[in-house]
Amino acid sequence: MSLPRHHLELLSPAKNIDIGREAVLHGADAVYIGGPLFGARAKAENSVAEIADLVKFAHRYGSRIFVTLNTILHDSELEAARKLIHEYWNAGVDALIVQDMGILELDIPPIQLHASTQTDIRTLEKAKFMGEVGFSQIVLAREVTLKQIAAMRAEVNPDVTLEYFIHGALCVAFSGNCYISHAHTGRSANRGECAQECRLPYTLQDKDGQVVAFDKHLLSMKDNDQSANLRMLVDAGIRSFKIEGRYKDLRYVKNITAHYRTLLDEILNERPELARASHGECTFTFTPDAEKTFNRSSTDYFANGRKDDIGAFDAPTHVGGELGRVLRVAADWFELETTDSTDSLANGDGLTYMNKREVRGMQANTAKKIGNVWRVSPNQAMRDLAGLTVGTVIHRNRDHAWEQVLAKPSADRRVSLALSFSETADGFALAATDESGATVCAQIAHPKEAATQPERAEASLRENLGKLGQTIFIAKRISVAWQQAYFVPASIANQLRREVIAALEAARSAALVRPLRAEATLPLAAYPETSLTYLANVYNQAARDFYSKHGVTLIAAAYEAHEEAGEVPLMVTKHCLRWSFNLCPKQAKGVTGVQGQVRAEPMTLLSNGETLNLKFDCKPCEMHVMGKARKHILQSPPPSIVPLSNLPKGGAPIKFYAKRPETV
Repeated sequence: MSLPRHHLELLSPAKNIDIGREAVLHGADAVYIGGPLFGARAKAENSVAEIADLVKFAHRYGSRIFVTLNTILHDSELEAARKLIHEYWNAGVDALIVQDMGILELDIPPIQLHASTQTDIRTLEKAKFMGEVGFSQIVLAREVTLKQIAAMRAEVNPDVTLEYFIHGALCVAFSGNCYISHAHTGRSANRGECAQECRLPYTLQDKDGQVVAFDKHLLSMKDNDQSANLRMLVDAGIRSFKIEGRYKDLRYVKNITAHYRTLLDEILNERPELARASHGECTFTFTPDAEKTFNRSSTDYFANGRKDDIGAFDAPTHVGGELGRVLRVAADWFELETTDSTDSLANGDGLTYMNKREVRGMQANTAKKIGNVWRVSPNQAMRDLAGLTVGTVIHRNRDHAWEQVLAKPSADRRVSLALSFSETADGFALAATDESGATVCAQIAHPKEAATQPERAEASLRENLGKLGQTIFIAKRISVAWQQAYFVPASIANQLRREVIAALEAARSAALVRPLRAEATLPLAAYPETSLTYLANVYNQAARDFYSKHGVTLIAAAYEAHEEAGEVPLMVTKHCLRWSFNLCPKQAKGVTGVQGQVRAEPMTLLSNGETLNLKFDCKPCEMHVMGKARKHILQSPPPSIVPLSNLPKGGAPIKFYAKRPETV
């Protein structure tokens, strides 16, 4: 089992070790981070030694460290991946997040395996299968609804933890099913090098070439925010709440982790049958606010069903929260009336506004309040700020004063304990019990001298015992049991405190047992399908062997193998542009005069000379973005960071069946 079923886990991202430490201090029960190779964020790499240090730090609080090894692997990379997994095990890593099923076929330690979002778990059948083949935790697709989550929880192996993204950037495609980046640039999203072509501007045309939308970011989604749905997610069966963001900066991780720590603690206080997955209460020097760090506006996506406003079509950047409108414009400044009279501006604030479908930005060199308005002198000439006129709506995407607070130490996390001081036959003893139930005791021989001022002596003793500022602990209760008040020198109290804290740290470390990998069920579970297209991302012989032994008889090579020369779905997505522009047959159903007139005919996306055809599969409400790889991509070797010469002696790249089933 990954988590006890009553535990709630807040899972935070970390680009590097420093951010990982701050994630723990700001309330993360677990942190996921990339190692030196094979992570789905190629520019977020860390050494094994650094990760080992983070493991030691996190384990003091009972927090866990998960390492991402979630790219698809070329045959020549399998041995390097196997060796790296052994290094992670020796470093104390708690679990691996993986995409490639070939990893389950390797000779690796009994480390827990978690199924990455890249494994595309969006059906009940897929979720059940993944829960039976050796995964302890599976992250469900972002597109699944609360109703679907509840159905999965009812059917999936109860020892498998269900994980769900609650915040951050949204991939428009089903995770693992996006190949546009590789087709156009050779940078594979399944290998951690996504070029984010979904954030580019596109023009949408209908079948007759009529423009439906011009130069809009039509494949760019708003950011995920499940703050309002946490209680429903708990009820549906989610136990690991995941924040996206291994490319995000320190302030983002601090703020968003603290935001969800606060919300989850509210739920835990309401529901005593639930518990935190780690130890320690957090206090912050700031008020968490999800709107103040990078976001493209927010949506709860498909959690409560299909919505009309999930796209960030106007801008794929952080516009920020609305401040107010421009009242006056001068040669060197403009005056702004804030919508909320309590809002204040500061020198260094980042401000934005829209001009001709583009986000324009500036920095406030100075911001002074004059009466009821703010006079802002920007960091560039007013004449260069095209479109900044009276009535322009101004947003703030960087609150300088607030960010200055986050740039400093901004959280304290303390494990609660109870201290019990007592006398012994030849001296004194101090016992400590922490919030996890760990109990230790230290004793010291010392002559007993009656205190001449009993109340003062006891107060001094309590003060010395409670000096835990340099530790991770806080004494919530200190009891003193003696026949009479004694004079206890500060040196004796301090020695007892130090010894008991050292013993408690050791006891907590010894009690932290690393759960082992789940065993696959027997007989082996059958995969829900008997044939796989390139969408299954099978890139090596070990992955092919995995699927074969689970009943799959026809297996196509991954897109990265360069065997798909024709037009195929480069992206499969629940986002539907027909729906977004009220051109969906389902929207017309029952509308007098319209029903039967709207059909899901193909459409076209145009961008920088590239044409992508759109096909619509209305039964599951999916859009297929069709295209083909550029010639130079197909003619280049399949991607691998390890030369083919590193294949085992006599080995060769995997060969797949030449005939494959239709993909659409």
